[in-house]
Amino acid sequence: MEDTEEEEEFLALRLAIVASDSCSVDKQRKRKRITRVSLNSSNISPYHHEGCCVSEGKIFRLLQMREQMLKLDHKRKGVVDEDGNNNNKGLHLIHLLLITATAADENNVSLALENLTELYQTVSLTGDSVQRVVAHFADGLAARLLTRRSPFYEMITKQPTEEEEFLAFTDLYRVSPYFQLAHFTANQAILEAFEEQIENNNRALHVIDFDVSYGFQWPSLIQSLSEKATNGNRISFRITGFGRSIEELQETENRLVSFSKSFRNLVFEFQGLIRGSRLVNIRKKKHETVAANLVFHLNTLKIYLKISDTLNLVRSIKPTIVTLVEQEGSRSPRNFLSRFMESLHYFAAMFDSLDDCLPQESNKRLSIEKNYLGKEIKSMLNCDESDNGKYDNYYPRYERMETWKARMESHGFSGIKMSSKSLIQAKLLLKIRTHYCPLQFDEENNNNGFKVFERDDGKAISLGWQDRCLLTASAWHCV
Repeated sequence: MEDTEEEEEFLALRLAIVASDSCSVDKQRKRKRITRVSLNSSNISPYHHEGCCVSEGKIFRLLQMREQMLKLDHKRKGVVDEDGNNNNKGLHLIHLLLITATAADENNVSLALENLTELYQTVSLTGDSVQRVVAHFADGLAARLLTRRSPFYEMITKQPTEEEEFLAFTDLYRVSPYFQLAHFTANQAILEAFEEQIENNNRALHVIDFDVSYGFQWPSLIQSLSEKATNGNRISFRITGFGRSIEELQETENRLVSFSKSFRNLVFEFQGLIRGSRLVNIRKKKHETVAANLVFHLNTLKIYLKISDTLNLVRSIKPTIVTLVEQEGSRSPRNFLSRFMESLHYFAAMFDSLDDCLPQESNKRLSIEKNYLGKEIKSMLNCDESDNGKYDNYYPRYERMETWKARMESHGFSGIKMSSKSLIQAKLLLKIRTHYCPLQFDEENNNNGFKVFERDDGKAISLGWQDRCLLTASAWHCV
C-alpha cells in the first residue's frame, strides 16, 4: 500500500517493527530485519476536534492502570515472545492506538478509555521501541481526554525540568547522528562560503544564528576555522545568536568562549539577543562574510506571516549564504488526525533508530525518550485547542522539503548545490554514530537503518531511517 502525500488522506499507516536478530561480535553480525506494518485506515476521517471531557472517576481508574504500568516497567522485557510474534503484537498495539486516536477525535470517550486501559496493560517505557513509542502516545491521548484545569492533566503532561531536558538533548546529540548531521552539514556550507571569499573578507566570518539554543552547533566550526588560520594570520569569527532567555544566552556564551580559548589563532566574539529582538544593533565589519543560520528555526514560528517576515529580514541582511535545516513532516496544527498519523510515522522512526545508538536498558535512552521525544509527543497531541475553544497555534509547523523550497524561492532565495565533501562527511558521521550494525550507503531499495542521500539535484542532503526521511539540510543565497 502506497503512502499518500496529501495530509487529508488517511489511506494507510506503515510502521517499522524491529525484529532484532542475534548479533555476534564478529563480522557475521546480522542486520535486524524490519517488518512493515500496514494498517488500513480508510475508516479514519479528519473530524474537527471539539474537545473531550470525562468524569474524574473514570480517569482515576485509567490512571491506576497507568501507574501499574510504570511500576512494572523494570520487569518487562518487550513484546518479543518465544515464537517471535513481536510483529503481530506490535501491530495490535498500533491498531489500538489508532482506534483510540479516532475515538478521542470523535469525542467517543468510552471507546477511547477502553482502548487506553488495554494499552496501559501491554505497553512499557522499557520494552521494545514499539511499546515505548506507543506508551508515550497513549499518555498524550489520555491527557487529551482531560480539561487543562484537571490535576490529572498536569500529572500526565508533567514537563521535565530545564536540567532534565538539557541532559536529554545532550545525550541525544552525542549518541545519534540526528543533530550532528544537521549542524555539520550546515557548518560545512558556511565554511566553504567563507573560503570562497577569503581574499576579500578580511578573514572575518559573522554568523547570525536565529536560534542559537545551547550553542552546540558551533564548536565544530570553531575548530575547522582554526585549522585554516595561523598565529600570524588569525581569523575573526563572530556569532550573533538569538536565544529564549538571558540566562540561556549567558550560558551559551560562556560555553563557546571557554571552548574558543584553546584556539589562539582565532578571535571569537559572541553577541546574544533575546528572540524577537530587532537586528538594529548588530555590529558589522567591513567586507566580512555573513551567514544566516536557520537550523531548526522556521518551524518554531507560530504563524506563516512570521516565517515570511523572518525570510524578508534575512534577505535584507544580504548574507553570503543562508543555511536551512528542518525536520521532515506534514503536520497541520488544525487537523488532529493528520497530525497524529504523521507524527506517529516520525516518532516511531526516531524511537526505532535509537536501537542503533543505545541498548534498551540504557538510562540515557530512557531520559531521551521521556524528557525530549516524549515531551514533543505530548505537546503535539495537546496543542491545538485551548480551554476557550481557540487554537493557540503553538505547535511547530513541520513541512516537507518541497514546501520549504517553494517558500524560500518565493522570498528571493536560490538553492546552492551541496559539495561532495558535505555528503562524504555526512556518511562518515553515520559510521561513527551507529554502534551495533553495519551501514550500507546508496543501495537501491535499501531501507535498513540510517542512510544519507541527496535530493533536489544535489541542493539538499537528507538523513533517513529505513524508508522515513527525518531531516533535510540545504543552503541558499540571495538572487
